[in-house]
Formats: sequence, C-alpha cells, structure tokens
Amino acid sequence: MKKFLPYIFILLIMTGIITIFLSRASQQQMLTVYEGNTEHKPLPIKLGHYQDTQCGMPVEHLMNSAQAIAPNGKTWFFDDVGCLAIWMQDKEFKDKLIIWVYAKDTKTWIDAHKAWYSLTDKTPMHYGFGAHTNKKENYIDFVSMQLRMLRNENMSNPHFRRELLGEH
Repeated sequence: MKKFLPYIFILLIMTGIITIFLSRASQQQMLTVYEGNTEHKPLPIKLGHYQDTQCGMPVEHLMNSAQAIAPNGKTWFFDDVGCLAIWMQDKEFKDKLIIWVYAKDTKTWIDAHKAWYSLTDKTPMHYGFGAHTNKKENYIDFVSMQLRMLRNENMSNPHFRRELLGEH
C-alpha cells in the first residue's frame, strides 16, 4: 500500500485541479454569438464575458473590438479588427453584415466601412489595425485593411512589421 500512496496523492491533486478548472469554465460561460439584435446596433460588451469568434480570446477591452451583425440579428464579437477580417472572408452573407468597430480616437462605436485604420497600433492579436473616426496620414479604408489582413501584410508578420516601422 505504501508503494501506491504517492500515486494516489498525485491522482487526488490532479482530480482537484481538473474539478476547479471545469467549474471555472462553466461559471464563465463565454459568449461568442448573440441572437436577437434586431436593431442592428452595437451591443454593450461585458468585458471578459464575450469571446472572439475567430481566435477564441476573450474581449478584454473595448479598444480595437468589433461586432458583426447579420440581417437576422445574429451578432458575433471580436477582440481585434484583424480577426473580424479573417472571419468574414468566406461568409456567404459578408456583404450583408453590419459591422461596428470601436474607434480609438473618439471612443465610440462607428460603422467599420466608414472608419480609417492605422497600420501600426497595438492591438490584442498584434495585427496593428486600429480603427479611427478621423483620417490621418497613412490611414487606410476598410477594404484596404481587409486585403492587407488576408495577404498577411500586417504587424504580426515580422517582414511587414519592420517595413511598416521603417526598420529595414
């Protein structure tokens, strides 16, 4: 029996850790999709409760977050605008989406198609595309941001990062 005591002890510790992990996961109940947003307006985000539909990370800050709303009111959440661009690329209904992004300069939700995107902002997934209401030099429009994301021309790519920051 003494021989098995260390194994029993380890098994009990592992069981305790697994139990704690599972109970915390069920308590958090992260939300990736909300149904019934028939007004097609940006929903108030309870930070840490919503999960990015593309990358799975929790939405911890309004800054750089986005919401995509289908005509039927189904709403998806994103912690980074780049995640939104990746997610929507193969959706049949992508042209019918109403997209809101949180603007860094005005700290308000704005239409993603009317926003201007910086190339080098600090964002949760390190893509660099911060949304802004007001255009500044070197800011790009939504379509250009999408193309850069899909071509991997963003801050997460070391080659483009050096180029964007002028570190040839």
